[in-house]
Amino acid sequence: MKKLTSALGSLRTEKTFFLLWDTVSVVFSMLAATAVCRITADTYAYSPVFRSMPLCILITLLFFSILRLYRRIWKYASLPEFIFTVSGCALSVTFSLLFSLVFDRFYGTPQLTVPLPEFYLLFFFFLTALTLSARFAYRLAGGIEASVPQKHSVPVMVIGAGSGGSVMVRELNSGSLIRGAKAVCIIDDDRSKTGKYLQGVPIVGGCETIVSAACKYMAAEIIIAIPSLSPERLREILKICAQTSLRVRIMPGVTPEDAEKSQTRKLRNVEIPDLLGREQIKAPTGVIAESISGKTVLVTGGGGSIGSEICRQAAMFSPEKLIILDIYENSAYDTEQYLRRKHPELDLEVVIASVRDEKRLEKVFERYKPDIVYHAAAHKHVPLMEKSPCEAIKNNVFGTLNTALAASRAGVEKFVLISSDKAVNPTNIMGATKRICEMIIQTVGKDSKTDFAAVRFGNVLGSNGSVVPLFRKQIEEGGPITVTHPEIIRYFMTVGEAVSLVLIAGASAQNGEIYVLDMGKPVKIYDLAVNLIKLSGLVPNVDINIEITGLRPGEKLYEELLMREEGLRKTENELIFIGKPIEFDARKFREQLKNLENVTPDEPENIRQLVAEIVPTYKYSQKKPSETESQSP
Repeated sequence: MKKLTSALGSLRTEKTFFLLWDTVSVVFSMLAATAVCRITADTYAYSPVFRSMPLCILITLLFFSILRLYRRIWKYASLPEFIFTVSGCALSVTFSLLFSLVFDRFYGTPQLTVPLPEFYLLFFFFLTALTLSARFAYRLAGGIEASVPQKHSVPVMVIGAGSGGSVMVRELNSGSLIRGAKAVCIIDDDRSKTGKYLQGVPIVGGCETIVSAACKYMAAEIIIAIPSLSPERLREILKICAQTSLRVRIMPGVTPEDAEKSQTRKLRNVEIPDLLGREQIKAPTGVIAESISGKTVLVTGGGGSIGSEICRQAAMFSPEKLIILDIYENSAYDTEQYLRRKHPELDLEVVIASVRDEKRLEKVFERYKPDIVYHAAAHKHVPLMEKSPCEAIKNNVFGTLNTALAASRAGVEKFVLISSDKAVNPTNIMGATKRICEMIIQTVGKDSKTDFAAVRFGNVLGSNGSVVPLFRKQIEEGGPITVTHPEIIRYFMTVGEAVSLVLIAGASAQNGEIYVLDMGKPVKIYDLAVNLIKLSGLVPNVDINIEITGLRPGEKLYEELLMREEGLRKTENELIFIGKPIEFDARKFREQLKNLENVTPDEPENIRQLVAEIVPTYKYSQKKPSETESQSP
């Protein structure tokens, strides 16, 4: 059978083979029909058959092309291909007869029409048999070859016996997805399917049998092929899969067209959002579109991980102009090029400027007159800011002050600050500066026509400095994975979710409001590391070691989203809440800011004490941060 497949493959293409085969099939079918008619009829004329043969070949190939019989993957042929092939044969014979009758009528004497009606029935029968036999022999040859065990095959467990599982089994056993892979068993929670077979592969039970089935069938990998799986259920299945220490991959969504053509996209690895076990936040696009469409939007830090995503999402809602402001030209350039490719119609400007430069900001706001400002420019890396607290103050505090004042003077409609959960009862200078930023927009907003708001969220997956790419890189390098404390926990959200929240805040912001996302249950970082190792097909502390490095200066075991003084008010989106602003003495706050601005350039030793006087909830260590601190998450 391998020789047959090899012989077919030696032709230039599969399409060429079938074109030649169909041509020969028409000739043979007409001759075979003639031979049968010759036996049953007293008199029979051969000349109309030979004269009409070129016409029949042309019509047959034409209808086969119209029905796309030469563009189908016959290795996976099934009922639809059977129906289209029979239909093509019927249409070709019918139109051959009709064309011959019309031609002979105008010509006056029979030239193309065979006088015996049974000829055309026999022609249809032989043509259908020959075209189907070649195609399904090709299909059978591929199936038999795929079913022959290979010496170095990779046994794969497939989770899901629905349409996605069917496509996955077919592609695995054909070798088109993973070289040398073979589906050995299928898991599905539908009890009515247990004990049955899907394309020759046994369905062995529900998800509770994953561990035992992996041992019984000696699986080397697990593929989850249920595109419609809810995040909660996916997390439960991944938790069971982690007990096997097998590599786990996930099949992306499959459309009916994909399933018919047997074309799935590349399998993806398990990512942190899969382990969070909650639905992705759904932003009300109508509200966002209404607030952004036709407006001039300015994004500070527009080249960063958060700022660039704000630009990408805002661009989808047809702003009149989008301005990327960033001090780092390389990242700003990358964002600009992406937007110009995806949205060539967008009026886009890139401004290289620092939020620390008050005069430069004033000129930018005077020139572009933005309607909405998303302030994402900030220093966010906790350990680095602990070593350089004055830089965090200059950039975060006074960069925000400069931008907020410039926005207020320019008559900006809405100003949205990107804040952090670390601003709640901060234990590090980065969090404390973010809390001061929240106080700044509350203060500036009281005497301004601009609506100021803050958006506070937790760790953003995939952002610069995120734990996810660091863990991935450490696993790829063979370890170790570094975790600061075995009990440390964090809230997580995706970049897209974070930005959706930012845009919602921009749409409905009112002065001093702090928007908070309900991010579900916090995740223990150590467990996260263990699961990522297991789901990569490795064994924790055997293949990849996990090292506990100790909490870094300013690092909490857990993060909070709201201070106790702040209440929560629901919004229309059940995952988004608004925190009640905390009252403070605005006049005293302005004096403290002025004093902080005067002393920060001198980098005084008591800088943290001065910040704590502004943010009473800021608790800091008296020890000087080590210059050799580990940069583990």
